[in-house]
Amino acid sequence: MTDDPTPGTRCRACGGAAGTVVLDLDEQPPWDRMPARDAPLPDPAAPLRMWLCAGCGLAQLQTDAAVAEELHGVEPRAMADQSDRSVGRLARAGLVRPGGRVAEFGSPHGGSWLPRLTGRGMTALDTDAVSAAGRADLVVDFYGLLHEPDQADALARRVALLAPGGTLALQLLPLGTVLRDGQWFDLRHGHYGYWSLPALDTALRRHGLGVHRAWWYPLSGGTVLVTARAGAEPDAGTRRLLDEERALAVTEPSGFARLQAAADDTHLLRDWLVAERAAGRTVAAYGAASRAVPLVCRAGLDASLLAAVGDASPAKQGHRMPGSDVPVVSPGELAGLRPDRVLLFLPELLDEVRAALPEVEAAGGRWVVLGPGPRAVEPVHALSGC
Repeated sequence: MTDDPTPGTRCRACGGAAGTVVLDLDEQPPWDRMPARDAPLPDPAAPLRMWLCAGCGLAQLQTDAAVAEELHGVEPRAMADQSDRSVGRLARAGLVRPGGRVAEFGSPHGGSWLPRLTGRGMTALDTDAVSAAGRADLVVDFYGLLHEPDQADALARRVALLAPGGTLALQLLPLGTVLRDGQWFDLRHGHYGYWSLPALDTALRRHGLGVHRAWWYPLSGGTVLVTARAGAEPDAGTRRLLDEERALAVTEPSGFARLQAAADDTHLLRDWLVAERAAGRTVAAYGAASRAVPLVCRAGLDASLLAAVGDASPAKQGHRMPGSDVPVVSPGELAGLRPDRVLLFLPELLDEVRAALPEVEAAGGRWVVLGPGPRAVEPVHALSGC
């Protein structure tokens, strides 16, 4: 952790200039610029650092890098299931009702709650054409906020769309999950704001709202659905989640030491792959997701160690992982390689991909689940420490 090495850095939420670099991943290529398989290396790269504001506690991308339009992925069943649960939760809270008006800020990753909400009788409003007389009873942010370079403006635009008494609902990966599980690879170019629940509550109160409820889900190590409205105070369950994050020092530089240490341990992954190659085993991977890019790049992986990355998105197939010559292939092509090991970059997809690709295990291959808490489900081989 170091003081800000870039004079002039300003917080994206409060405008403050005092802060600390709490995670430094050196030069990284943008994850959304997936080159064609035959495009020459090296790829453009830029410094990738997380900066923690001393004033409001927002962890954020320190500098901007040029990003391209993302190649949309296929929504995993695990994500769709969570969306169903989240919309159901909002409905049980009385926030989804026939005749209600809803506006959504979506994510460039793809996916939307609008079909689920309009299917329950709500009317969808265009976020760019909402009049004062037709504001939304419910404004939904589906992983959209972190993609906004100006976090203060982004929050202000969402709040401005609320009708009197309306509710803002945000689905996000909280900073507490990132710190608790050492998920350093969640820092990516184009992802600007990494909100903890305490910092989010502070920021929303500057806009006249307060966090009311936060519901936890296990996807990606632990995501939350947060609701906020004018004059609200956290309920008992939400206060517990806030206290758990404060205990992790989510707004203090001391809370980030484990994150940098985890980022510096990627040699464990490379060492394992080198040993697998020496043993004559072929290793592939599954999930050409944004969080896989810093893993591949920081570990210095290439096609001699990782034969390919399978992905269900046709838009990604025929390309390669940014910063590497590792090709992205279809699930069928992945199975056709008959790999001895398949690294799963998205642990929550384990059951889904095992069911979709039984050929891997039928041919004697084994799934390898990366993460701080690998699930050793037979005959899956789990690799920890990466």
